[in-house]
Amino acid sequence: MKRTMTASALLLGTLIAIALPATAQERDPAYAAARAAGQIGELPDGYIGVVGTPTKDLSALVNKINIQRKAVYTQKSAASGSTVEEMAFTTGCNLILKTAPGEKYRDPAGNWQTRTAAPPKRDPRCV
Repeated sequence: MKRTMTASALLLGTLIAIALPATAQERDPAYAAARAAGQIGELPDGYIGVVGTPTKDLSALVNKINIQRKAVYTQKSAASGSTVEEMAFTTGCNLILKTAPGEKYRDPAGNWQTRTAAPPKRDPRCV
C-alpha cells in the first residue's frame, strides 16, 4: 500500500511540477524578477525560499506563493492518497530539475546553488 501511495505521489508530483509554471506565480512580475535576480530559489521540499537577507516584500511574496503551492499539494495529495509532504517533496525534486541555468536552488546539504548547464544536485531519493 505504501509503495502504491508513493508511486501515486511521484506521478502526481511530476504532473504538478509540469503544471506549476502555468499558475499565477509565473504570471507575477515580482516573482519572475526575484527569481531572475537570484533572490528566491527552489527548495527540496517543494516550496521556495529567500536567498540571502529577506526584505519585507520578498518575504511576503515567498509566503504568498508557498501558500498557493501548499493548497495545490493538499488537493492533489487527497486525490492520490499520498501525504502533503510526499507530494511536495516529489514536486520539489522535479522543480529543482526544471531550474534554468542561473536560477537558484537549495542542494541536499542545505546550501544555495546557482544552476549551471550541469544537472542540479538533488536529494538521492529523487527519481
